[in-house]
Amino acid sequence: MKISQKGLYALQAMMMLARHHHQGAIKIREIAYEEDLPEKFLELILLELKNARMVESVRGAKGGYQLRRDASEIRLSEIMRLIDGPLAPFGDAEQLRTLIDRDLPHRALYQLFLDVRDAAANILENTTLADLIAGPGPRTTKTRRSAKKKEKGSILPMVVGGQKGE
Repeated sequence: MKISQKGLYALQAMMMLARHHHQGAIKIREIAYEEDLPEKFLELILLELKNARMVESVRGAKGGYQLRRDASEIRLSEIMRLIDGPLAPFGDAEQLRTLIDRDLPHRALYQLFLDVRDAAANILENTTLADLIAGPGPRTTKTRRSAKKKEKGSILPMVVGGQKGE
């Protein structure tokens, strides 16, 4: 399973909105700054999330974006499927089941892929934004930014990536 940079940005933005859920709408510029995300790309991501009714926009001087539902009602699988498509390493679960039935010499391999997909999907289906933000204590923006600088380049290849070699 791969998550694109766009998917990672969407998850980061949604986590930020969840952390500030009771503070009202947050401007795109503030989200981009706090999460160290490209503002123009974030605009497109938030529009996609808005069209999927996960966030809503508020107009005016105090406008911006906010979660449309409580963080405990938004599952990570919902965000990831919207942005990156199926949760399987390739195709979808039904495609893997078909391969298991038809390709006898490689049945064990496809079954393994299906098991990995099912385990990952189960975790993502049962994890909400509220679960993520309830994790280890909150860090300040300054601490988060310095930690990000130290972590640059340490993202696991299976988590973020495109084609092999990128």
